[in-house]
Amino acid sequence: MKLSRKLSLLTVSLACAFAAHAQTVKETPNSQFKPTGKGWGELDNVATAASNGKAGGASRGGSTSNLSYHGGPVMTAPKNLYYIWYGSQWDSASKNVLTNIGQHLGGSPYFNINTTYYNASNTHVQNSLALAGTTTDSGSYGSRLTDSNIASIVSNAITSGRLPADANGIYVVLTDHSTSETSGFCTQYCGWHDHTTISGKDIKYAFVGNAETQCASACGATSPSPNNTPGADGAASVMAHEVEEATTDPALNAWYANSDGSENADKCAWNFGTTSTASNGAKYNQTFGTMKYLIQQNWLIASTQRCVQHYP
Repeated sequence: MKLSRKLSLLTVSLACAFAAHAQTVKETPNSQFKPTGKGWGELDNVATAASNGKAGGASRGGSTSNLSYHGGPVMTAPKNLYYIWYGSQWDSASKNVLTNIGQHLGGSPYFNINTTYYNASNTHVQNSLALAGTTTDSGSYGSRLTDSNIASIVSNAITSGRLPADANGIYVVLTDHSTSETSGFCTQYCGWHDHTTISGKDIKYAFVGNAETQCASACGATSPSPNNTPGADGAASVMAHEVEEATTDPALNAWYANSDGSENADKCAWNFGTTSTASNGAKYNQTFGTMKYLIQQNWLIASTQRCVQHYP
């Protein structure tokens, strides 16, 4: 997930440099892109070469800016959410904010937006997501994590038996405010998702950072934040973003835009739509359980494609 608009110009330049590093096909105005899971796309050499750079014959400013289905798997069945609390600096209020949204996201009108997505058999995503387990890692890889460390944290939680190996699960590594991710947290992204094989199963997982003391203006919530926990309130929005992308594009080859490789939540990054004002003066647009949140909208593909807060 890309940074907020405040750092958008820096993000674009860094993302373009990253994408250009491994290019083997010359980029044209109609080149095709695929997602990276980090909020930007990279040139799809195979698809671009196959289409002679025409990307279906439409320019980036045309219909290819919408999402289309590319044949990959979609998490249509009921899904389980697993939290890994990483680091030793978690406070109970912050954990409560993230636990609450994890318990109430599934079945909500907001998560129902994902039911407009389907797989190759035309089976649609079910509006079912349950917080099925949590575990703690107090800092087994230190406070500066690499992408491979994130995968290892998930793998260790599963192989140790602390969490089950669940092909219908989405494992979220939630880091505390003292932990950073060295491949670009706070400078290129606020969170990301990917998948890997663990215990013989295809495991979907995500990294979600706590920006409170590191980059609140880029990845955090507004000030004041809805629950007076700016790090957790910001992380809640990023978590929802990554979970809906893991649902509709778990292997990075299902639903995305050819024009730039953006996934559903990427299309609505930092777009909150209509907001209300809480008693503490914070802006919010969603209520899960008894708690208020400022959550980025999601991309609806039914009828006219657009960002919405709920469906229908």
